[in-house]
Amino acid sequence: MNFDFLAFNQLGFFNPSWFEFILIALLLTHITIVGVTVYLHRHSAHRSLELATPVKHFFRFWLWLTTGMNTKAWTAIHRKHHALCDQDGDPHSPVTKGIKKVFTQGAELYDEESKNKETLEKYGRGTPDDWMERNLYTPYKNYGILLMFIIDVACFGFLGLTMWAIQMFWIPFFAAGVVNGIGHWWGYRNFESKDASTNISPIGLIIGGEELHNNHHTYPLSAKLSVKKWEFDIGWGYIKLLSFFGLATVKNSVPKEHLDAAKSDIDLDTVRALMHNRFQVLANYRKNVIMPLVTTHVEQTSSDAKATLRRVKGWFTQDQNLLDDQKVAQMEKMYQENPTLNQAIVLRDQLKGIWEKTQSSSTEMVQALNQWCKEAEESGIKALEEFAQRIRNYTIQPATAAAR
Repeated sequence: MNFDFLAFNQLGFFNPSWFEFILIALLLTHITIVGVTVYLHRHSAHRSLELATPVKHFFRFWLWLTTGMNTKAWTAIHRKHHALCDQDGDPHSPVTKGIKKVFTQGAELYDEESKNKETLEKYGRGTPDDWMERNLYTPYKNYGILLMFIIDVACFGFLGLTMWAIQMFWIPFFAAGVVNGIGHWWGYRNFESKDASTNISPIGLIIGGEELHNNHHTYPLSAKLSVKKWEFDIGWGYIKLLSFFGLATVKNSVPKEHLDAAKSDIDLDTVRALMHNRFQVLANYRKNVIMPLVTTHVEQTSSDAKATLRRVKGWFTQDQNLLDDQKVAQMEKMYQENPTLNQAIVLRDQLKGIWEKTQSSSTEMVQALNQWCKEAEESGIKALEEFAQRIRNYTIQPATAAAR
């Protein structure tokens, strides 16, 4: 490395150029992001994968240095977030606390909840409780940050202050502010999860794949956060790399639809397959049945169809309980003006009701699904007829295919 980046940096062991300094900062903060998404989030909080002991120890030590975060506290707070998502009691929901507070004070909200002993005991089970945790990481959580400060200054001289500041800023801003704040306030949604979660970006690179937040809330037990072909989850790439070297074992991933074109009879396998893939089924229904009807209606009734479609499109991916009264009123007005669209919405709700009747017998659920398909096929709506035919093709994924 050349000595060409501010003369006073000569006090450090390394004298990087400004470009090298930026690359080092990005590398170090990226390791921290990987520790959060792979170790804390996907492994500890959701158990979607298992990690080899050396990998777990490395991430625990690294996160102690760069964030001061405790595995039990982070895990417990995140599990509580899922249990009470966007409701009263959610530790960091912009729906209940406001986007400004979560975005600018996300770290403070985390710190406040980490002191709640009830949260730690109820949601923090199964986290490390070894000698290192009891004698170093938990009682001396701020010492790691201090040690990182000393290391940065020793390596980069006065510029080590800047390096340390970047490291300390990275997780509070991106994880606490961006993911917990923007990830429940702005973005696109692939699935109608019962919360306000959104995908911030289809390219999950900067925050390790956590940008795909709606996907995660739909399939919280999946080690892979990307769903669509055009989405990218770099965290999944690291998991695959660790798996290749025998350092990680994936336990859960996003379920895949399996259809048999020769199958037309609805049986228990059909019901099970639909329940297993219910979020994809609803997404397909929205895309292939509801939105074409909405588009036609808007084009016939609005003088500015494009602007209107942009405004209403997101309403159909959101849980209606999270929409304000004005939006709900506008949607209901649309249904009243368009009986065909209203019929499609009614049938959608009936379909959702079938797999929500978990107390019903298998026979009753098969009968209900048969009746639903019959009504859809007799609706006179071509898209609905085609969708009902697709429903009949659903079956359980063969064991050989699931193993690949």
